[in-house]
Amino acid sequence: MSEKVYVCSLDELKESTVKVVKGGKHGIAALYEDGQVYAVDNRCPHLGFPLHMGSTCDGILTCHWHHARFDIKSGGTMDPWADDVPTYPVEIKGGDVWVLTEPHQKQTINKLKARLKDGLEQNISLVIAKAVVGLMEAGEPPVNIAKIGVEFGTKHRWNGWRSGLTILTAMTNVLPYLDKNGKILALYQGLVHVSRESAGMGTRFLLGPLSTKTEENQPSLPQLTKWYRNNIEVRDVQGAERVLLTAIELGASTEELSRMMMTAITDHFYMNIGHTLDFHNKAFEMVDQLDATNTDYILTSLLPELSNASRSEESHSWQSPIDLVTPLKNAFEQIATFDINTSEKNQVALDERSIVDQLLSDKPLETVELLTSLLKKGATPTRLAKLVTVAATERIARFHVQNEFRDWDTVLHTFTHAHAVHQMLRRSSTIELTRAIFHGAMTIYLDRFLNIPSARRPKPTVLDDPPKVDAFLELLNQQQQTDEAAKWVVNYLASGGDRMSLFNILGHSLLREDAEFHTFQVYEAAIMEHELWDEEDTPFADDAKDTFIIAAARYLAAHAPTAREVSHTAKIAMRLHRGEKLFED
Repeated sequence: MSEKVYVCSLDELKESTVKVVKGGKHGIAALYEDGQVYAVDNRCPHLGFPLHMGSTCDGILTCHWHHARFDIKSGGTMDPWADDVPTYPVEIKGGDVWVLTEPHQKQTINKLKARLKDGLEQNISLVIAKAVVGLMEAGEPPVNIAKIGVEFGTKHRWNGWRSGLTILTAMTNVLPYLDKNGKILALYQGLVHVSRESAGMGTRFLLGPLSTKTEENQPSLPQLTKWYRNNIEVRDVQGAERVLLTAIELGASTEELSRMMMTAITDHFYMNIGHTLDFHNKAFEMVDQLDATNTDYILTSLLPELSNASRSEESHSWQSPIDLVTPLKNAFEQIATFDINTSEKNQVALDERSIVDQLLSDKPLETVELLTSLLKKGATPTRLAKLVTVAATERIARFHVQNEFRDWDTVLHTFTHAHAVHQMLRRSSTIELTRAIFHGAMTIYLDRFLNIPSARRPKPTVLDDPPKVDAFLELLNQQQQTDEAAKWVVNYLASGGDRMSLFNILGHSLLREDAEFHTFQVYEAAIMEHELWDEEDTPFADDAKDTFIIAAARYLAAHAPTAREVSHTAKIAMRLHRGEKLFED
């Protein structure tokens, strides 16, 4: 309820030109300018400097910290990075000045959403951060915040889905494993990367579906699938877009769209070093998060990359000194005749450690034969994909620091591809997508040189009490703590440390850094895969879970510390929301 607060006499205000009184969140500054009295919130909405210390001229109030300028009457700013300042009603009675403490402008969810869009469009990190903090503190569901970034990123980047939207999706997936500040940082990091990647990239306009006005001229889904597959084969992304939009318009389900698109990209081996399949998986995860809204823009955003995507069957390493292409094509012809078991309830017994050891071996042709025979015997594609992901994780967990630093990305690509295959098969198991299991297995083989020598898996030292989780952050304040980080998490887990607390602190060790794309990927994929193995109670499952954590910890440690500029901006926004006076520090 609005109160009326006495300021001073009008003559006194004319003499001093400014007077601060209690009211609002930060005090109210009454200002005398050119024969008029105005009242504004006494905190600059940019970084909180007291506006009574600013200056007015020609109806403009200027903050003296960063020179943000405001219309003294409406509070509107001329500087898009500064936000508008709240203004208050003024009454003059009997020569005295009063202000009402209810501002003209009220902060609402819709205004915060509009401000988030402004930040994305202008690529202003602080505006994005303040909007995310405001929305989260107001209780807005996080997925609604992510949706704004998805709508922006899929429409305002003409060459489509890339790392920014992948980061945003990954960070949306891990929100349940983070505390409140972690959730804010995760959404903020994802949105900042979408904004940066979209800056200056131009708007993407959809081509529209094929004409389907009458039932007689509506193509069937199998026909559309064939057309889509042929268009991708010849790199005709415009034709593929029209076919895809037609399928969406005709009501194809998310599962049917997934089958159509995944069949086309698995016609080729390990496209774009695994990014293509990973991007497709993330796009479908976001479609699921948004309950199939914006499906047209999300899925068509995957197509521009396919016009020049690399196809690994064309590369030398897949053909020499060992020809991997021909045995794989033969295997694919065989599995096309199998009655693939897709029911986990009828899963056949597997020697899981033996399978993983074979995947990590230097005998790729035997691996192809093993996978083929297991499928024939009734092993589910989902289970085999799950084991391929464990093997790919071993490459990271055992990656020796004597390798070139950039080779971390090589093993990371294999891991995220394997994770994406596993997730896509959980959504819809098909013969065509099953081929990607073999693609991932061969990539694990090709990465073998990165584990010669291999880093030793640390043996735990059981402590009376698990170490404090903040100690992990302290450890990653130093460079070259890769093996030490692995040892720390092994000791933490062996001493009975809480896994959810560990997931949270691993998340914070990521979100405080100016992390590159792959680091976000490894954290999210490791957590997601860990949780799927947590559903099982076997020694192998326990070992697999530890492998994911060790791999994530080593990768995070290898890529820290950084300048931490991005998270610093978010922390400023959090402090401003709490009303802290940054200028006094």
